[in-house]
Amino acid sequence: MAPTRLSGGGSMQGRVLLVEDDGELREVVATALRGEGYLVDEAVDGQRGLHLGLTRPYDVMLIDRKLPALDGLDLLARLQSRAVTARTLMLAPGGTVTERIEGLDAGADDYLVKPFHLGELSARVRALRRRASDGADALPIGRGFLDLVRRDAVLADGTRVTLSTREFTLLKLLASQPNTVHSRTQLRSRVFDEATAASIIDTYVYYLRRKLDRNVVKTVHGLGYRLGSL
Repeated sequence: MAPTRLSGGGSMQGRVLLVEDDGELREVVATALRGEGYLVDEAVDGQRGLHLGLTRPYDVMLIDRKLPALDGLDLLARLQSRAVTARTLMLAPGGTVTERIEGLDAGADDYLVKPFHLGELSARVRALRRRASDGADALPIGRGFLDLVRRDAVLADGTRVTLSTREFTLLKLLASQPNTVHSRTQLRSRVFDEATAASIIDTYVYYLRRKLDRNVVKTVHGLGYRLGSL
């Protein structure tokens, strides 16, 4: 495929993560998307894609299924376990029904088989962006809320409080399931899977309470934590 300008037009400042180990294909897709006004970050393997996906907000992620270091399905699972909500288009060299089902069951929003036409890729990215913008951009926390776009917390009086990536991820997980009590072990595996001790959850609950309000996270004695209020 030669780099061409995609039809239809991407929205300026839309951010896309492209995780693709084929250098030629990655350059073609990235060049075309940038020509439409998207901000594109590139990753050559799953580990780099995981790092970018956890540290930067994206509208859409394009993930190759067959990646070095970390397979595309595993990458998607890890991102979703950390409450990353970007829409995902999985790119794959094979197009069997079973493979498509596996990709969609893993959490991908769409599935595109290689080789593909850039015009079709463009249309699918636009569709995923529309779906992302149609979704909720905030999660209520009592009289305040968690801003999913700016990735900060807003108090009842309108004050915005900056959160670290891990603080935001932990609070987002709690806010997305406000009536669920999560054990410390469950929260550690979903937010801090590299940590060996569940006590790291206590540390970040302390940080959130100190920054926001002591009631933002409720302790359920003997069970774990659940969302409180602002």
